[in-house]
Amino acid sequence: MKIICVGRNYAEHIRELNNEQPDDPVIFLKPETAVPLKNEPFFYPDFSNDVHHEVEILVKINRVGKNIDAKFAHKYYDEIGIGIDFTARDVQSKLKAKGLPWELAKAFNGSAPISPFVPKTDFADLNNINFRLDINGETRQQGNTSLMLFKIDYLISFVSRYFLLQKGDILFTGTPKGVGPVQVGDTLTAYIEDRKLLEIGVK
Repeated sequence: MKIICVGRNYAEHIRELNNEQPDDPVIFLKPETAVPLKNEPFFYPDFSNDVHHEVEILVKINRVGKNIDAKFAHKYYDEIGIGIDFTARDVQSKLKAKGLPWELAKAFNGSAPISPFVPKTDFADLNNINFRLDINGETRQQGNTSLMLFKIDYLISFVSRYFLLQKGDILFTGTPKGVGPVQVGDTLTAYIEDRKLLEIGVK
């Protein structure tokens, strides 16, 4: 299983981090070990003092494909979910300043909690889905897939030019504005529309 992540896919998030809007999707990977074990909390890493939450809509690939035309991309997934791209922001800032890859800040153990997946047919329009992240009962991030710079089918097409997509691969589609730090003791709860799909504590 590959975890393929998209950065800078929501304009307001790009602005809040003072980043440049990309012409093409920004892609990075996480290993399987980034997914916490079932019912395991997120353990705050000892190499960072500034871990941020980034809630994202997820897509699970259902068949093998490469060089997929965007008009056929919808055939390569049946389910969506929600997840959190935990980011060691202080580590990322140091890496970016040196022009180095982000993996140490993005791909560490437990950095990619994922929800159970639900049928995409539960939703009338995948390009108009509300989702949000609450921390300790307070909404911190909320977004709508209509605000994506690069839509899901385009992302699948783009990624498949570079990586063979395989059944079970997961695509993180980018985070909306509102990212911020988490603290030990926090409880993070993620929703698609009003359906609670993911809850994880920070320890």
